[in-house]
Amino acid sequence: MSGARQADALRGPNALRGEASLVVRGERLMLRPSFAALVAAEEELGPLFALVERAGAGELRLAEMIALFWHCRHGWPEAIGRADLGEAVAAQGLVAATPALKAVLRQILAGAG
Repeated sequence: MSGARQADALRGPNALRGEASLVVRGERLMLRPSFAALVAAEEELGPLFALVERAGAGELRLAEMIALFWHCRHGWPEAIGRADLGEAVAAQGLVAATPALKAVLRQILAGAG
């Protein structure tokens, strides 16, 4: 584990920055919805406000959630790919991924306060 990832893992997610974490391949990994990450997600998924509306209506697709998480990954090992993320979310279930999704969506709507 790199020094930065170790520090993030020890510190845990910073809710004020909209950070969250997920367990992928047995490792707790950070999601950080930075401006660059959200712009990249928007390029792939379309307008973020529409994404938030779909999520609020219960119409967010699993592929959209994975794409959003993928673009928000921070300090992940290169060996973990997008398919690994998808498999982890599917294996753990949507209930386990919901806190991370809420944190990222909250950051999209509210920003850094």
